[in-house]
Amino acid sequence: MSLEFRWSRFDALSTREFYEIVTAREAVFVVEQQCAYQEVDALDPLAWHLLATVNDQLAAYVRLVGPGEKFAEPSIGRVMTLEAFRGRQYGRALMSEAIRFTEEIYPGLGIKIGAQVYLTTFYASFGFVAVSAPYDDDGILHIDMRKPAVV
Repeated sequence: MSLEFRWSRFDALSTREFYEIVTAREAVFVVEQQCAYQEVDALDPLAWHLLATVNDQLAAYVRLVGPGEKFAEPSIGRVMTLEAFRGRQYGRALMSEAIRFTEEIYPGLGIKIGAQVYLTTFYASFGFVAVSAPYDDDGILHIDMRKPAVV
């Protein structure tokens, strides 16, 4: 079973695709992590959405927000692998693709993320470095991290 990637702008997503994305994000970020917050937000219509599928089933997801929308730099967020697909290194493949695409369409800007603190080592393995102290975001400790621009 190979992971297939597809980038889409919000307006190019079908209603069914966006429903699958929202359902998956709520399952991971709201239910599983027990974090009550408004999961769908005003950044969704502005973002690029990366759907990672296995046999046409959503396995992992990330969104990319352009520079100036959340941070000065482009920002990768809502990084997740659905529970049934964990333990297969899909998160690593997902981040590699997200970084590749971000650096391609927003060259020379670097990338900033708001990472859950327990994933600091994971993101550091991609070249991200901490640029803030840990802070509480809806009951989960986060830290801002930045990957310098490729020159």
